[in-house]
Amino acid sequence: MKAPAWTSLNTIRVRLTRALAIALLPVLALGAAQAAIAFHREGVILRQNLQFAAARSAASARARMEAADILLQTLAPDSLGLSCALRLAEASKRIPEYSNLIRFDPAGRVACAADDVPADPARDQRAWFRALRDGQSRVITSAPGARYADEPAVLAAVRATDDSGAFDGAIAAVISLASLRPHTADPSLPADAQFALVDGDGAYIGATEPKAFPKLPSTWRRDIDARGSAVWYGNDASGERRVYSAAPLVGDNVFVVVSAKSPGVFSWARLNPLTGVIFPLLTFALAFLAVWVVAERVVVRWIAYLQRIAALYARGRLSVRPLQAEQMPPEIRELAETLEDMADAIVGRDASLRESLAQKDALMREIHHRVKNNLQVISSLLNMQQRALADPAAQAAMSDTRQRITALALIYRALYQGPDLKRVDLRPFLEELTAQLIVGEMGHSPPMRTELNVDALVVDPDRLAPLALFAVEAITNAQKHAFAKRGGVLTVNFHVSGDEAVLEICDDGAASDAAFAGTGVGRTLMTAFARQLRGRAELVRNAQGGVTARLVFPNPASDAAAEPNRAKGNQAAA
Repeated sequence: MKAPAWTSLNTIRVRLTRALAIALLPVLALGAAQAAIAFHREGVILRQNLQFAAARSAASARARMEAADILLQTLAPDSLGLSCALRLAEASKRIPEYSNLIRFDPAGRVACAADDVPADPARDQRAWFRALRDGQSRVITSAPGARYADEPAVLAAVRATDDSGAFDGAIAAVISLASLRPHTADPSLPADAQFALVDGDGAYIGATEPKAFPKLPSTWRRDIDARGSAVWYGNDASGERRVYSAAPLVGDNVFVVVSAKSPGVFSWARLNPLTGVIFPLLTFALAFLAVWVVAERVVVRWIAYLQRIAALYARGRLSVRPLQAEQMPPEIRELAETLEDMADAIVGRDASLRESLAQKDALMREIHHRVKNNLQVISSLLNMQQRALADPAAQAAMSDTRQRITALALIYRALYQGPDLKRVDLRPFLEELTAQLIVGEMGHSPPMRTELNVDALVVDPDRLAPLALFAVEAITNAQKHAFAKRGGVLTVNFHVSGDEAVLEICDDGAASDAAFAGTGVGRTLMTAFARQLRGRAELVRNAQGGVTARLVFPNPASDAAAEPNRAKGNQAAA
């Protein structure tokens, strides 16, 4: 069984789609390459922005620290006295980045301050205070030992000395970490950028979002020492991939770390939907859809329409015309016009063939008619010759010959008078043949009665001639030997059973044993006629004591049904 056209991979739709895919593949590849380049550029820009932000934050923090150092050094000589607290409060008010300004005496106690200072009995033992006492000029620490501000902050302190240069305590500035981090309003930074401060050991001092900052990599300090800053990728506490940049704020003590989400493919495509991946893919999909629809509307449906027209032509309905051809594309319209011209040519050729067949039928009927007339003329001449003969044996031989010729003439008359020049209905033919043979001998023998039991069957002239001549011989023998003196009943039976057909000519005479062993001309002719039909001839005694002449031969209908199969098998073998 032939598969539907739409299931094949070689249909017009598939071929056009394949050609379009091949044509658009470079465009899609170029779009993908541009998207990859842009994606890479986006990541580079983000890393550079983070690095620059960290550097700017570090530079800004260093500037603030240096300013704090200068301020503290300026305030240190005159920080004690009645106006100490007022001077520090005024300075803290003018510089909002400082959460507090504090003056400590040599024992670590608070001498004066711009704001409240938490109690710390062990302040003089803190590492930062001891460093100042031991001679270090300045200290910046994120762990001063007490909480000096309500928010994360660092403590910047300078060493104070008296007139003799001896240690006289310290003056410290509490600087909020929020004032040291970069401004989130920076247009070069992503909207979700986060900031943190770490000490020299990599411990976080403070962060805008602690979950965004994992443990620092082991090489971060080495990278900063080598290049002044460090950039790396990592996953935050929620598993989201981020990019990080770090730079020193003040010496090797405090560092700023800036973090932003890593530009993944989908997040980047969401930010750049038209210039990235979506637009080329959408164009590709729309092109596929357009080819599919156009192939269906412009080509496939018209080809299917012409297929239906051709199927009608194959069933013989050649009067149908493709009326919708005007709506077709020019190329397919030409195909429709060619199909219509072919149908017109077939109609004309069919009419010519029918006319030729009609003429042939008329000629064949005329030929059969003339052959029948000529045979009748011959039969009449033989009849005249028979009457002129005096020898009874010669008369009998002449009568037999005339009856045979009459049977042949009857065949030709049945052919030209019947509806089919190639087939004859056997029932009326046997009735008329028997009647003619009986009537022909009615004046020379006692009266006879006939009984016919004939099944309906049509046979061709090639089979009808030996069948008719066999019947003539059998009926003639019955007339000569069974009915010559006494008359009787002649029974003609013809039955079809499966693949065999049987013709029986029966008389009710008294047949001797010699009648079944005879080898005359009639018996020889009957055997010859049976062989022509690929059958067999038999003479047997019937229940009435007479003779039954039986002819058994293959059923013509079975042979006709087997003939197309034999032809088909021959074609297949060829």
